[in-house]
Amino acid sequence: MTGIAILLLIASAFVHAGWNLLGKRRNPTSTFFLLANLIGTLLLTPVILWNWNLLPAIPAVVWMWLALTGMAQALYYAALAGAYRRADLSIVYPLARSYPILVVLAVSFLLGRRDQISLQCVAGIVLLVTGCFFLPKQRFTQFHWRDYVQAGALLAMLAACGSAGYSLCDDEALRVLRSHWTMLSKMRISLMYGALEAWTSTIALAVFVCSIPGQRTEWRKDFQTGKQDAFLMGIGIYLAYILVLIAMGFARNISYVVAFRLLGIPLAALLGVLILRESRYPPKFVGVALMFIGLILVATG
Repeated sequence: MTGIAILLLIASAFVHAGWNLLGKRRNPTSTFFLLANLIGTLLLTPVILWNWNLLPAIPAVVWMWLALTGMAQALYYAALAGAYRRADLSIVYPLARSYPILVVLAVSFLLGRRDQISLQCVAGIVLLVTGCFFLPKQRFTQFHWRDYVQAGALLAMLAACGSAGYSLCDDEALRVLRSHWTMLSKMRISLMYGALEAWTSTIALAVFVCSIPGQRTEWRKDFQTGKQDAFLMGIGIYLAYILVLIAMGFARNISYVVAFRLLGIPLAALLGVLILRESRYPPKFVGVALMFIGLILVATG
């Protein structure tokens, strides 16, 4: 990974952990995530208008990836909202962020990109994931499988499936766009793609919300009481997302990007402990240390 990619991903991790903290404090619903996404989408719409003349030239396969990543994002937000209503930030966030790297790594091998992933990076990823599993534990000698199969944990795993899905779709779509528009900067392509993805994910999430009875009441409640938080969260969601899209252009393999984004895990765990007053069990701090070492291995691999 290049220094630019690392800096972008560090910034993204801080922003991502921040908007998740804000979302957890709201005890969020899917409608709150929809409101935040809608605000973020509207803020990004000028990017689409600026690049309006380029839209007809977007390859058909990219529109397919956009549709798929929108559905994956909707799954991610809906599942994450449910998980945060049922479990701590320091449990949900690590689970939702650690599982995608396993999926992406497996897919990278299946796509024949195993030569791009060094043994050092694999070792770093193993440490990262191992650290994540320490976080929910109260004592080192105690293991409760219920910690990982409770509703909050299962929804976090479902959110992880959505996260892995949109990461893979984004990587494929951006590869096509960068090879198609060689004269455009990586930043401009990433901004345009991010703005289009914002619309597809917002539309997909709106379809999901509208299919659930009683969501109109939740929408009115969130709109009346949560506009300010939704505004900040909408900015955070898409700022973190676009920083990652830009970083993808400076990384050899998407597995490195997904792995390094796990920096948000120790940040979120610390925010949960310091701000939300969540538990301070020793395994949490050991998990953070393991993840830090893993990050160094991934970044230098």
